[in-house]
Amino acid sequence: MIKKLLFFILLVCSVAVYSQKKITKLTASPNPFVNSTTITFHSEADQNITFSVRNVIGKTVLTRKIKVKKGNNKIPFSKNNLKSGMYLYSIRSEVKVTSKRFVIR
Repeated sequence: MIKKLLFFILLVCSVAVYSQKKITKLTASPNPFVNSTTITFHSEADQNITFSVRNVIGKTVLTRKIKVKKGNNKIPFSKNNLKSGMYLYSIRSEVKVTSKRFVIR
């Protein structure tokens, strides 16, 4: 009985910690874009995230550490010297990595 109770408490605590740092609704708009786009997402808590962009062969072309607030957030992104093509962008929180694609024309 005690083992079951301890397991249940651990499970509830794990779910509570995981849900507090969650990132949802990740989008880039416009997509595809020519010069710039805006990355938008929802954060379940104030937290530090790492925003990164990789090319299709997996090479990281941009990394930024950003402090985000609970609620909706925006990250402006300019292509700068990146060539046209498809890229993967991701947001890494303390518990999860969420990734999507965008296209630079």
